[in-house]
Amino acid sequence: MKEEAYSEILDGDVLSRLSGQFLHARQPMVGNIVGAHKSPYRGSSVEFAEYRKYVPGDDPRLLDWRVLARTDRYFIREFEADTNLRCYVIVDCSKSMAFGEKGMRKFDYARKIAATLSYMLVHQGDAVGLEIFDDGVVSDIPPRRNPLHLKYIFDTLASAEPRGETGLVKELHQFAERIRQRAMVIIISDCFCDLDDLLNCFEHLHFQKHDFALFHLLDPLELDLDLDRPVRFLDMESSDVLLAEPEIIRDLYLESVNEYLVKIHEGCNKHNADYRNVITDQSYEKVIADFLVDREMHAKARQ
Repeated sequence: MKEEAYSEILDGDVLSRLSGQFLHARQPMVGNIVGAHKSPYRGSSVEFAEYRKYVPGDDPRLLDWRVLARTDRYFIREFEADTNLRCYVIVDCSKSMAFGEKGMRKFDYARKIAATLSYMLVHQGDAVGLEIFDDGVVSDIPPRRNPLHLKYIFDTLASAEPRGETGLVKELHQFAERIRQRAMVIIISDCFCDLDDLLNCFEHLHFQKHDFALFHLLDPLELDLDLDRPVRFLDMESSDVLLAEPEIIRDLYLESVNEYLVKIHEGCNKHNADYRNVITDQSYEKVIADFLVDREMHAKARQ
């Protein structure tokens, strides 16, 4: 598979520079083969985890004979199990994701993040799936670890276009109910929905023990409202229209945006979500690199 065929969503130079990094899970994962991520179960790796008392039926080869000699008690040595992970990349393609005044379109930025992380996950031996949604699920590709599976993901990302209203809240609740086995979940969205409802979704994902990250995409204009004349604002999802003078509303608007960002960040922290505030004039390579480094540091701190 040639990355050149997907030049709109993949950059071979970026992939090459990121190839030495690894996407770590922040908590034990449940996979189906031996891999590089910690499992919540005990296995046969060389990393000692803990002792437990011997019970009939245990393999006597796992008895710690030194402990038996010292204490005359039977203990089993347990070891950490390593597994692969399943990652679901969830991409918002509602109409608001088509906005791109100062940076690239939010949806184009989302596609680059989704494609790059999918490529990295499969090439590190993990399974990745893709869900694209607007007011309902547009595409649902289950996780696979076969490199040929990437072509299906890339074709789906390349052909998708923003449309309709956002169904982020509904989609995340349905996902949390449908996917019960813990997994990594990467959400890429501008989060234009009721914030309290969204944080309730995060609580649902956290309850199911998913390791999830939110890439919250915003255009620079959405943060600074840097306009110097009366503007006709059009809601891209509902087609509602508002005529306003930016100079008059800017201070109140910026205060509301800041309050919104603080609240979503605090809500993510509360539910152990990995929050990434992303402005679409930033280098997406740096956004991904920072994400990978932070996760690596978290994994090392956990050891």
